Amino acid sequence: MSFVNSTAFTALLFFWLMPGYAAETAVFGWIHGCLWIALSVLSIVAVRLHEIPFWLAVVVAVVGGVGPYAGTAGFVVETRNRRLAAAAGTPR
Repeated sequence: MSFVNSTAFTALLFFWLMPGYAAETAVFGWIHGCLWIALSVLSIVAVRLHEIPFWLAVVVAVVGGVGPYAGTAGFVVETRNRRLAAAAGTPR
């Protein structure tokens, strides 16, 4: 979902910078906004269930509104850390 939000944000930036695409800008703005809200809520729930670390939820909820790439990068980093921990046999 974070990757989809980053893609929608990229399209939003593209249409926002190009003149004459007000409708497309509005559509991708709404998509990005709704996805950001959903990701923020899901991140809070995931922290409470101990599925993701608190720092990742903060990145998604706070930074994600203006730069969803940070949240996407955070999920990539967390996935990598979990794979490395599993390969080393250490608990997360």
